[in-house]
Amino acid sequence: MAFPGDPAPIRRVLCFAAHPDDIDFGAAGTIASWTDAGITVCYCILTDGDAGGFSEQQRPGIIETRREEQRSAARFVGVKDISFLGYRDGFLEPTPDVVRSVVQQIRSVRPDVVISMHPERNWDRIQKSHPDHLACGEAVTRAVYPASENPYAFPELAAAGLSDYRVPWVWFFGGPGHLENHFVDITGFEDRKLAAIRVHASQHPDIGRMDATVRRMLSANARRAGLPEGRSAEAFHRVGINTEDTIAGF
Repeated sequence: MAFPGDPAPIRRVLCFAAHPDDIDFGAAGTIASWTDAGITVCYCILTDGDAGGFSEQQRPGIIETRREEQRSAARFVGVKDISFLGYRDGFLEPTPDVVRSVVQQIRSVRPDVVISMHPERNWDRIQKSHPDHLACGEAVTRAVYPASENPYAFPELAAAGLSDYRVPWVWFFGGPGHLENHFVDITGFEDRKLAAIRVHASQHPDIGRMDATVRRMLSANARRAGLPEGRSAEAFHRVGINTEDTIAGF
């Protein structure tokens, strides 16, 4: 699968999210369409999710509960490779240690597309802009450029065999609506996306309302994209990092 201006077809995608379930809300329909087309998709979840849940009864074992929910959700959309970095939920910052961990993932997978939460706050729906979400977006942005492609950044990674790598594209989700410039028609994949979201039962006290809200958002995205009535879409802020239109060092 390729897009106009892409330096190469999409073969590998690496998705970053702050918490288990974030990627399912933001991009699970697109991911399902990719894996069905034979594209390899990997997940990297930055925090341990320990601040999630809605009752004291959920607290024991919440970290492993949320990890298993994410593993199960990933199976609905064809993803098998998941990394959990284990940073503390609610305290994520784009520190050099976090950026290094992200660079390590990027240089290991060497993806054609990086998907990430957006580093800019969405004032229209503040829930999209949890501080961990913003920190995830900022850490990924710093890792993509310049750290991942700088052979002198984190030399210990290069010494371990993880050489510098230039990311072609970053697709951000969950950011300000006016920055969204790319829509993916996921009609036919809505049920798999919602199945993946429902797996995160520890986070959703009202599954029916959640389902209706997600379907409404997908329909609104499709209308913004100019798709026919009845279609569904996911929205991204698509940024070229190393494409035919960019120049190294600028």
